[in-house]
Amino acid sequence: MSVRERVSEFLERPAVRYGIIGVILFNAAILGLETSDAAMTTAGELLLFLDSLCLAVFVAEIAAKLYARRLAFFRDGWNLFDFAIVAVALVPAGQGFAVLRVLRILRVLRVISVTPRLRRVVEGFITALPGMGSVFLLMGIVFYAASVMATKLFGASFPEWFGTLGRSGYSLFQIMTLESWSMGIVRPVMEVYPQAWMFFVPFILITTFAVVNLLVGLIVNSMQAAHSEEEVAITDAYRDEVLMRLKAIEARLDKGD
Repeated sequence: MSVRERVSEFLERPAVRYGIIGVILFNAAILGLETSDAAMTTAGELLLFLDSLCLAVFVAEIAAKLYARRLAFFRDGWNLFDFAIVAVALVPAGQGFAVLRVLRILRVLRVISVTPRLRRVVEGFITALPGMGSVFLLMGIVFYAASVMATKLFGASFPEWFGTLGRSGYSLFQIMTLESWSMGIVRPVMEVYPQAWMFFVPFILITTFAVVNLLVGLIVNSMQAAHSEEEVAITDAYRDEVLMRLKAIEARLDKGD
């Protein structure tokens, strides 16, 4: 076995994967403590040292993967994701890059790339994006039509909520999320326009309970499809392995005869 194969095998060990997850979570806790003035005053230098140590572990892991897999490393989207997050952490803090340094907390997202179940969730979400685009287009049409209607119906009496197309869209978005929609917006409007419920109730039914549930259904279906594909792939791999072993046993029996 070559050195590259040994390194690749070492990286695939469960103990190594769980160790990386532990470092990621530990680093996330450190970055949270760095936001505390009391913690930085008490142990600021230690926290910065531990943060640098965690970063060194991540860099070493990425370097080992690059050494073991070479160009194949860049063919995996999750490897590119890890590489980008670690690269952002290496950007110098000064000269306008301080904002990028804040993105160090994104390292905690690496838990997704090293946890198969979380990867399945994200992959299901990404698979659902094309279908979600159609749903978003439908929601945009509904919002535009409703915003025009609300501006014309209620804009004169409630300009702070429905005075312009943009304000109407934002108010309707608040209503769709059901955040203070009744006492905050709809009931005051109904004091002036008693029949306003005939506009707001169908809007909530269409957006909150119909269109949003379409998005949830698309994501759930995509996750189930991704899970089924993974199970089929595992079954096929197991079947191929069994067939190879049976052929090897058959070859040995033939030689014995």
